[in-house]
Amino acid sequence: MEEIIGLKFAMLQKELTERQRRLWAASEAMCLGHGGVSLASRATGLSRTTLHRGLRELQSGDTLAENRVRRKGGERKKIKDLQPTLVATLDSMVEPTAKGDPTSPLRWTCKSTRCLTTALQASGFSISHIQVYKRLSEMGYQLAANRKSMEGGTNPAATRNLNSSTSRWRSF
Repeated sequence: MEEIIGLKFAMLQKELTERQRRLWAASEAMCLGHGGVSLASRATGLSRTTLHRGLRELQSGDTLAENRVRRKGGERKKIKDLQPTLVATLDSMVEPTAKGDPTSPLRWTCKSTRCLTTALQASGFSISHIQVYKRLSEMGYQLAANRKSMEGGTNPAATRNLNSSTSRWRSF
């Protein structure tokens, strides 16, 4: 019986959404009766918790709106909704040291995203340096980089000294 359920699941799994997989496996478990959850779990690789959740959904009879995989509100909450004062705090940290014309849309900051992240985390916010970069970008800021590293060149005096010392070693 386990092999049959496993074969059916293997044929269908690529075509089903996560909810449909859960409900299908739960219906198989329900049809098998006592021990069906364990058997369906072994056959499909889905956890017993997932199957019990599917059983509850089947018994409740709730359906989702058309073209939905999850119930409304099932996605991850936006950081601005979870921490509404984050953007204002970040702006107050960046604004005093921001460069560029205040009326121009192009503004930049010399503070690194990692330093800003550390400061925000010390203030009690839960945020990563990647999210700090995204928020700065949304606020119209760009990160300033060292000009030499952007140009890719080296200091001409250093190049001249390097060449002269190299030629001196070659003469030996």
